[in-house]
Amino acid sequence: MKWEDREESGNVEDRRGLSPTTLAFGGGGLLIVLVAALLGVNPQKLAGLFGPKAPQRQVARDPEEERLARFTKVIFGDTERVWGKLFDQKIGRAYKKPTLVLFTDRVDSACGSADSAVGPFYCPADHRVYIDLTFYRDMETKLKAGGEFARAYVIAHEVGHHVQNLLGYNARAHNEGKKNSTLANQMSVRLELQADYLAGVWAHHADKEFRFIEPGDVETALNAAWQIGDDVLQKRARGRVIPEKFTHGTGKQRVKWFKEGLETGDISKKKLDHFFLVPYGDL
Repeated sequence: MKWEDREESGNVEDRRGLSPTTLAFGGGGLLIVLVAALLGVNPQKLAGLFGPKAPQRQVARDPEEERLARFTKVIFGDTERVWGKLFDQKIGRAYKKPTLVLFTDRVDSACGSADSAVGPFYCPADHRVYIDLTFYRDMETKLKAGGEFARAYVIAHEVGHHVQNLLGYNARAHNEGKKNSTLANQMSVRLELQADYLAGVWAHHADKEFRFIEPGDVETALNAAWQIGDDVLQKRARGRVIPEKFTHGTGKQRVKWFKEGLETGDISKKKLDHFFLVPYGDL
């Protein structure tokens, strides 16, 4: 995958080596967090004004880690450039850029605290994508899903959740999912498959602009999509598949929708609505 000749995103918070801040002021501390989230401010920055910070642990920055960090920032910048044009030319509105947060081990977000075990995630409450770079290693060693384009797919998938949030699909799924747990899981699957599709849409248009896909790249991304399917992960962890517990879709579904987005690049409302209009079993 070709990526080294392009600019990094400027919308990055590098929190690697920093322990999450504890605001030890009871209700006042909670208020600080809520105000920060509403204003789009990193709560850790406000915390230093009102209370002590938890000890900060500095970690060594080896060249391999720095290369992964630069890769992530460049691909994130690619998503900004592509989605900015698509929103302007196809959707008819401005694209509000998300922020990339790089962290180590554990991080605080407006959606709560999370550790690296949850993998990369997007928080709609603060419009941030959170990534611990060690996930790339886990992709290769635990999921057998290595490759730079596979990593780019993961980044684009999380940015896809941001696009969903901007277009109202996240709120739509949340409102429907409140009815019962079964619907909540099904809405989660619909969102995840749509995010896979949006990752493919991004790759379609990004390759036209940057010509970054090389032989073998697409196969690595499709393999990654397969390996993180609910059925594949359940089989690996439990030895059996429990469809009613699905929250992301099967490996086959994830491959299907990423591939369709990659091949078509279709960002029409009709296509995006499809994920919420078709019967759940037809996805």
